[in-house]
Amino acid sequence: MKNLLLLCMATFFCFACGESKTVTVTVNNPLAMERSNEVIELSMADISNRLNLADTAQIVVLDAEGQQVPYQITYDEKLIFPATVAANAAAVYTIETGTPIDMEVKTCGKYYPERLEDVAWENDLVGFRAYGPGLQARGERGYGYDLFTKYNTTEPVLESFYAKELDKDARARITELRKTDPKAASELGNSISYHIDHGFGMDCYAVGPTLGAGVSALMVNDTIVYPWCYNTQEILDNGPLRFTVKLAFNPLEVKEDTTVVETRVITLDAGSHLNKTAVSYSNLKESLPIVTGIVLHEPDGAVVVDAANGYMTYVDPTTGPNNGKIFVGTAFPAAVSDAKIVLFSELEKKQRNNADGHVLAVSDYEPGSDYVYYWGFAWDKSDIKTVDAWNQYMADFAQKVRNPLTITVK
Repeated sequence: MKNLLLLCMATFFCFACGESKTVTVTVNNPLAMERSNEVIELSMADISNRLNLADTAQIVVLDAEGQQVPYQITYDEKLIFPATVAANAAAVYTIETGTPIDMEVKTCGKYYPERLEDVAWENDLVGFRAYGPGLQARGERGYGYDLFTKYNTTEPVLESFYAKELDKDARARITELRKTDPKAASELGNSISYHIDHGFGMDCYAVGPTLGAGVSALMVNDTIVYPWCYNTQEILDNGPLRFTVKLAFNPLEVKEDTTVVETRVITLDAGSHLNKTAVSYSNLKESLPIVTGIVLHEPDGAVVVDAANGYMTYVDPTTGPNNGKIFVGTAFPAAVSDAKIVLFSELEKKQRNNADGHVLAVSDYEPGSDYVYYWGFAWDKSDIKTVDAWNQYMADFAQKVRNPLTITVK
């Protein structure tokens, strides 16, 4: 009997020693709306300490039903994963050691030195582009962000867009055909162009020398100091759930005695129509107004400006026929002092490729701080099909960034 008792005790202790530790994450939603697949952040160092993880240990994230949830560990050592929480409710997730499932890449991007040094990125819903120094070296004033519409797929498409657009053999063939068969040259050009919809989306947005789809800029004496293209880029996160790029700019004279260097950190998460962007300026010694702008391509286009609730929207007509409408928007976690439409004079309109003006949100930038905001779009041929639905999305998004999910880890 004594030996049997000792054997039972030894077995119990073996099981106890082999039992994996778990971390419980409770996510609380303070709003009276469901938060679906909203990416949350935890300290990976904290999780590792709580689980006593070895360097080679793997983890899994489980929902309330015990199903694995995809996750990513970011460049700044955050554990991120999508959480779904009902209105005014809480959801519980569990983290433990284990073998994670294969994770579908939903968010990624790339530097394209072969296309004038673009940086382009996308998630399962939308795509974006920031113009690089190669464009600026040609004297082109592409100040703003560009957009790639996307539909009929949740997989990455931009790399294939660029591969076709930049196909050297096809381009050489087009050049030869122009001499003998202009129609065939045009047809071949259209077949590889990302300005033509081939079933998964396209570039049908006009930027030019404007703030495009949501660039921010300092303002001096009511005049926007437009930033040129970025100087250097560093991709910090590249999927599967988050893309992050750091863009640094050339020195820019904003006042006679003040030259600044701008840095932007742009983050796009899976399932979101909007990028988060943190902008900072070095060598600025005084507070200045900062604007976030969306270019207007119709003087009487559909615009919503709501400074109190922290968002603005615009319905862009797109370039070319039959390309639908692009719904553009920005949202602000901090207070906005003003939001308004500013139309160009006839002279400035000619200088800015016949754009009509901007819808602007005005805030104050304090030296040494980060100016954080969100910008992005939807396409009426994809998941958000009406302006009312887009305006509701933006109003809800602004509420979410001003009332973030709260997280308790045990």
